[in-house]
Amino acid sequence: MKHWTLAAASLWVLLGTCVRAEPYQVVTEEWAPYNYEENNQLTGMTTEIVRAIMALTGDNFEVVLLPSMRATRVLQNRPRTIMYSMFRTAEREPLYKWVGPIVEESIHAYQLAKAPPVNSLEQLLHAPRITTRHAGLVPDMLQSLGFNNLDRSATENLQLYRMLLAGRTSIIIGDTDAGVVFYSRQLNIAPGTLRQIPIELYRSSLYIAFSRDCEDERVAAWANALAQLRHSGELERIQRQYQQPVGQ
Repeated sequence: MKHWTLAAASLWVLLGTCVRAEPYQVVTEEWAPYNYEENNQLTGMTTEIVRAIMALTGDNFEVVLLPSMRATRVLQNRPRTIMYSMFRTAEREPLYKWVGPIVEESIHAYQLAKAPPVNSLEQLLHAPRITTRHAGLVPDMLQSLGFNNLDRSATENLQLYRMLLAGRTSIIIGDTDAGVVFYSRQLNIAPGTLRQIPIELYRSSLYIAFSRDCEDERVAAWANALAQLRHSGELERIQRQYQQPVGQ
């Protein structure tokens, strides 16, 4: 019995060591202008905010850029994992612990300014074709709203704008308004070329998500740090860098 007790105690010590040895890791995906790679450096609005939070909390966690679906799988399956930026939906609510909101964003459809204007949801629903990305929250959201005219052929964000400029589609939906500003700059699209269709299709806030096993104290520390950034005006300063309209 004594030997069994010693063996059990040793096993618990070993298991406890393994759990403690699992370091925190921060994961994100390529989603400009919030988190993206430029000149082999991870940058973006939310990346800057996360780094500012860690500077205040004293954390120095590894930040890893992963493909979108893989990043979500890591968050779901790896202990002590933090992911940004995520929309906090009803389906996701119970799966993670949350810090935020970081920024509130809207998604609109866009067309060329020279095209006959589309101004209503009814017109959008009956448009010949709307091009969006092949997978993700946006096309799934559009499907749930009753859009049966979706062309889900775009495999990357830039492709949407290239297709619109080339006349291969007349309406695109894929990015938040800040994302449209970013990609317009990337492609040197002149101010006034694109027209925002005045129908807000989606509005939500972006958050930082923590796997459920993360300590509440850690989550609270990040929430307090974000509140400090908001109070000091640093949060708004970072956001403003990425939200300037095209041409400014």
